[in-house]
Amino acid sequence: MASDNNMESGSEENVDDVVEEDNEKEVTFKDLGVVDVLCEACEQLKWKAPTKIQREAIPLALQGKDVIGLAETGSGKTGAFALPILQALLQNPQRYFALILTPTRELAFQISEQFEALGSSIGVKCAVIVGGMDMMAQALMLAKKPHILIATPGRLVDHLENTKGFSLRALKYLVMDEADRILNMDFEVEVDKILKVIPRERRTFLFSATMTKKVQKLQRASLQDPVKVEVSTKYQTVEKLQQYYIFIPVKFKDVYLVHILNELAGNSFMIFCSTCNNTVRTALMLRSLGFTAVPLHGQMSQNKRLGALNKFKAKNRSILISTDVASRGLDIPHVDVVVNFDIPTHSKDYIHRVGRTARAGRAGKAITFVTQYDVELYQRIEHLIGKQLPLFKLQEDEVMMLQERVAEAQRMAKMQLKDLEDKKGGKNKKRKGAMDDDDDTEEAQGVRKRLKGKKMKKHR
Repeated sequence: MASDNNMESGSEENVDDVVEEDNEKEVTFKDLGVVDVLCEACEQLKWKAPTKIQREAIPLALQGKDVIGLAETGSGKTGAFALPILQALLQNPQRYFALILTPTRELAFQISEQFEALGSSIGVKCAVIVGGMDMMAQALMLAKKPHILIATPGRLVDHLENTKGFSLRALKYLVMDEADRILNMDFEVEVDKILKVIPRERRTFLFSATMTKKVQKLQRASLQDPVKVEVSTKYQTVEKLQQYYIFIPVKFKDVYLVHILNELAGNSFMIFCSTCNNTVRTALMLRSLGFTAVPLHGQMSQNKRLGALNKFKAKNRSILISTDVASRGLDIPHVDVVVNFDIPTHSKDYIHRVGRTARAGRAGKAITFVTQYDVELYQRIEHLIGKQLPLFKLQEDEVMMLQERVAEAQRMAKMQLKDLEDKKGGKNKKRKGAMDDDDDTEEAQGVRKRLKGKKMKKHR
């Protein structure tokens, strides 16, 4: 950071850039002040050298400062707050030492995995407190007084209000990860309640990909003389990411999707849809065409969500179809292609979605479907990222050859969706149409066989 302030003339700036690049090559976690036992943990995780945000944030955090970290997704933010917290915990062991608030359940589990991996040799105990899971089981976990709590705000407030003997009066560290998203999802009331019951004398880290007005308000409310660490000033997408758009009539979106999946076969895909229902419909349609697709959305039970994610991570499924639940912070190493099947309504979500690919120096593709109704939203995205995207070239006549097969698959998906909803309706009237546990445990082939059987009956 210091070199940035010394830059006065153009020539000096270039020299500094070179110096800074040299430093980047040589800096190790040990140089940042991380203790040996944690340096070894980093080595075991194959973290060869600190990322930019880690180089900037860790030394400040170790000095006991409050930190605001602005960095794009996939930049190593979790390590930037986990290492200083674990180091402080080593020096001063106590239960309920740190609380990490995150907007989504998946992100909570992922952060917990990183804490446990980094702290395995020092016996760190973590608890994940999120919705969609049994309150009693969580209360028992809390009774064991873990060192680190990773929670979504709503469920944590439930426990603070209802679980006897649970309090955070001795908390030393508070982290808000993806703070902009926590506030965008309107957890403001919950966050205020949490801030009221934790000590004012604590360290606070605020991590966010974007600095919104709400985040600034939160900063004023909860940080003391914070140091701001900014790794990307502009909204940016990674250089190795090839981004394209396709302009298509809305009624042929499915046909184009199937064509692209065929064209780029052999890659792993994340397809983003705007609604839970659409993720399930698209998954069923693709499965009936023989693709191994699995949906992930907010109405699935937590175990199903983790199951879907793990199948995709383990490469048992090559296509993950998701709502924006998975656009933030999830580190799935091998996503080759991101398809924005439905264009995001908030342009910033575009950056998070395409950030699922081209991570950690690998290349990746992102293709955005633009229909006649999406032109304005698409122009906003181009304006935000400051560049015009090239057209993804396709042979239209080749695409249209798939029309009949796709129409048949759409019909089958519709029938199966109806079956699922009927089954839900019978089993659980309360949960109207919640596409909770679409049977993604089935192999795609099994689904196809069952559907074929159904179709035969229908035609008899």
